Amino acid sequence: MTDSPTSHTFQVDLRGLVDLLSHHLYSSPRVYLRELLQNAVDAITARQRATPGAPAAITVRTGDVLTVTDTGIGLTEADVHRFLATIGRSSKRTSGGGVDGAGIDADRGDFIGQFGIGLLACFVVADEITVLSRSAADPAAPAVEWRGHADGRYTIRTLPASAVPEPGTTVRLVPRADNAEWTEPGRVVSLARHYGALLPYRVTVTDARGETHRIDETPPWDRPHASPLARREALTAHCRDLFDFTPLDTIELDLPAAGLRGVAYVLPTPVVPGRHAGHRVHLKGMLLSDQAPELLPEWAFFVRCVIDTTSLRPTASREALYEDGTLSAVRDALGERIRDWLTGLAARDPALLHRFIDVHHLAVKALARYDDELLRIVLPWLPFETTDGQVTLEVFTRTHATVLVTRSVEEFRQVAPIASAVGMGVVNGGYTYDRDLVHRLPEIRPGTAVADLDPLTVTAHLDAVDPAAELRAAAFLTVARETVGAHDCDVVLRDFQPVTAPVLLIDNREARHERTRSGLAADSDGLWADILGSLRQETPPAQLVLNHLNPLVRQAVTITERGLAVTTAEVLYGQALLLSRRPLRASENALLTRAFTGLLTHAMHHPGTAAPGSEPRKEL
Repeated sequence: MTDSPTSHTFQVDLRGLVDLLSHHLYSSPRVYLRELLQNAVDAITARQRATPGAPAAITVRTGDVLTVTDTGIGLTEADVHRFLATIGRSSKRTSGGGVDGAGIDADRGDFIGQFGIGLLACFVVADEITVLSRSAADPAAPAVEWRGHADGRYTIRTLPASAVPEPGTTVRLVPRADNAEWTEPGRVVSLARHYGALLPYRVTVTDARGETHRIDETPPWDRPHASPLARREALTAHCRDLFDFTPLDTIELDLPAAGLRGVAYVLPTPVVPGRHAGHRVHLKGMLLSDQAPELLPEWAFFVRCVIDTTSLRPTASREALYEDGTLSAVRDALGERIRDWLTGLAARDPALLHRFIDVHHLAVKALARYDDELLRIVLPWLPFETTDGQVTLEVFTRTHATVLVTRSVEEFRQVAPIASAVGMGVVNGGYTYDRDLVHRLPEIRPGTAVADLDPLTVTAHLDAVDPAAELRAAAFLTVARETVGAHDCDVVLRDFQPVTAPVLLIDNREARHERTRSGLAADSDGLWADILGSLRQETPPAQLVLNHLNPLVRQAVTITERGLAVTTAEVLYGQALLLSRRPLRASENALLTRAFTGLLTHAMHHPGTAAPGSEPRKEL
């Protein structure tokens, strides 16, 4: 016969729960004051709903005992049992709708808290919490005192009405010695301003000497101003006070459907795109987070925002935004607002647009890739690295009907000096977004041709050497091809400008990758070698182009001694590698060391022999 299951109730270790909150849910003990302010604001909001015009004030007093007093809805004894002694039950929600036992409407759209664990945050800094409360919803109910301890014990007693003259609640904390710093007067004022500066009710902090600090203030976007210029100056001053920089411009944010107001400040200095800006998000006036990168699209890293909203949801710790459909819609709408500001600059303030692009061109490029209208407006103004220097495409296309784009920075550095000398128009497409944007240029400027630059086509713009001169250099070129051919590189002799460039290495990234793959396949066996072999691609070898107009090369091609010819070929190849400014492989570093050691050895063994490119030494 099977026994019937026995029902049990979960037991909560309050000390363990407080440790969990302090080390895993909340980022710092400082959140205790935010939770107290939040409870006070919600209590006042509830009373205002029931009795419009009721007192609305929050007073924080510091000293050996910290108290937070509000003129809110208050609690009855039954409310205390239901909400203060039951972990996880929030007084801001009920299961049946309507008005709950604390006199708070179940529609919690105007309330900040929602998880019913806020008061527990106070145990992070104190071992004992005392709550004195008198209900405004039930004037005949006695005042009540709840005294809770971090070990899970609590006591409740009723008091005569004279003990709490007015409806409302007072929370008292006796801080533990190890966390007393969080309740020091200066720290309390700082925390109150940090979290509660935009709260809709009067908030004051009074210290033991009776000095009072007014905490709440009207949001800067809600203050009246004499003129648009005065409003702009006020917002600029707010940015300096809050973020410590003077913005390039201010973008006001207003999304009535999301209950969102605020302002975005355009940073005056460039930032790394991957580095997310810290946006300040207030939820119904209470600071939720000052590091909320999820508020804006990733491309909008050039602004910092401060907003107040009523619709976004917080996480359980109330220190970040909950990722849901509402946040996604708000993020898209704010991105659209910033985009509209940017596209409007071209018509409204071209000078500011120039200053903005000078600072944040990378952000504009990121946005323009996916926004046709923005692309049409800003692409001609964006700077690119070209063979004519750092110029805009508007300027570059005036002299180059065909725009060639490299696939990497290394390829551009290889061909730029030669391409510039022969009049080729080449844009460095190796930087983020640049190649994609340049290829869309014909959409903006019909008739402009854009093509990827094949490095091998550069040799087609180089002049052939006189046949007689190439014949005289044949012996050296044979040795050079044998020597450099070991590195999958051919050697050719050409005439090209500038004369000061002795060599040019024509190569591309795909070919280097293929050579690396081939090398790994040769050193491997079994399955791994088969896998690498299946990835083989046909790629042209690199080309080492020797400039016959350069004096060093003219001297080098006359060398007949094989040993010196091999060393000279390695030196020229090594110089070409260095000029390409790409990272060198271990084998290439070894080649450079071997080549220069060979030259030094030859010079020491033949003191009367001039080095290639130098004048013969005359004996006195």
